[in-house]
Amino acid sequence: MQFNYFHLMPWPYCEEAPAGWPVPNKSFDPARAQSLYKTYIDAMVFAEECGFDWVGCNEHHFSPYGLMSNCNLIGSVLAHRTSRIKLGMLGNLVPLLNPVRVAEEYAMIDVMSGGRLIAGFMRGIPHEYRAYNVNPDESLGRLDEAARLIVKCWTSDEPFRWEGEFYDFPSVSIWPRPMQRPHPPLLMSASTAESAAFAAKHKAIMGMTLIADLDVARANIDLYKREARSHGWEPEKRHILSGHQCVIAETDAEALDIMRGGLDYFHQVLMRPQREAQTQVLKETGYYGTDASKQYFEKRLATLRERTLEEQIEAGTVLCGSPESVARQMTRIHAALNHGVINMTMKIGNMPDAAVRRGTELFRDRVLPRVRDL
Repeated sequence: MQFNYFHLMPWPYCEEAPAGWPVPNKSFDPARAQSLYKTYIDAMVFAEECGFDWVGCNEHHFSPYGLMSNCNLIGSVLAHRTSRIKLGMLGNLVPLLNPVRVAEEYAMIDVMSGGRLIAGFMRGIPHEYRAYNVNPDESLGRLDEAARLIVKCWTSDEPFRWEGEFYDFPSVSIWPRPMQRPHPPLLMSASTAESAAFAAKHKAIMGMTLIADLDVARANIDLYKREARSHGWEPEKRHILSGHQCVIAETDAEALDIMRGGLDYFHQVLMRPQREAQTQVLKETGYYGTDASKQYFEKRLATLRERTLEEQIEAGTVLCGSPESVARQMTRIHAALNHGVINMTMKIGNMPDAAVRRGTELFRDRVLPRVRDL
């Protein structure tokens, strides 16, 4: 089993829940943010010392939900402050960006890190298309074409012309090319049947970045494997990632107390503008191609907010407890999914960074020895 230390870089100082999106930035404090970036990057570097196999970054916009509007900037820092851990850029919101620029920046990270990049091609959250004035209805088509274009950028050693539905480049020849050959591993979101099939088509790691239901996750894994075989390849365990919010403390009671505080801020403050904006965009656009995918997404938003903490643990969304309890929870999830990567969000909402660091140490000392060989 491999483990990814994932960080959202949240803003923990909101005194009240934002009422709408985009969130006004008048309360943003650059001095506080400078300190946060140092704390958060130090925590991500420390993950390497604690036995994590990956360290994960992401991209979000116009909200205190996360301070990583460009995960590649963080990835470039981690490339030089770490030596072994894989750099999971989970990742660039490719349909909102210039795909040739994404290919170039990812190649830089791969070369600077000595070939440690995992390249996330993410579709993004529906309302963030408004931030960049891109039609959400085009998101899947843009992602499909951009993924093919980026791989061609990485694998072509002669200049080429690209004429597509969404992108047109007269002559492309990127410098540098990635170190990994033929190219870095790809990762795509795969929390719905539609996205799981899409990831399989592109031979990408399927990233179920926050599990809401183990039975649904299992069904998506089965579909992913069937689709992969139809495209001529066979996924391994390393191609299947499950995502969970995680608190590890000395006792179950302490972990539950820490998690409740962090989840309350996460759902009631950070997620409030995100949730309202997503719901509105879903009503107005065809971001999800099928009614089933749209209904699943809407239900997922409500479910994650309304379940008790104990129900979230049972559902596999949350890993929470003493090291022994978390190891048992991981073992149960692995038995249900038979997968190879566990993605752990260790900083949830405004939970104390000292608790995050202690949880990381407990993972190293008392969880990892129990679950490494799953």
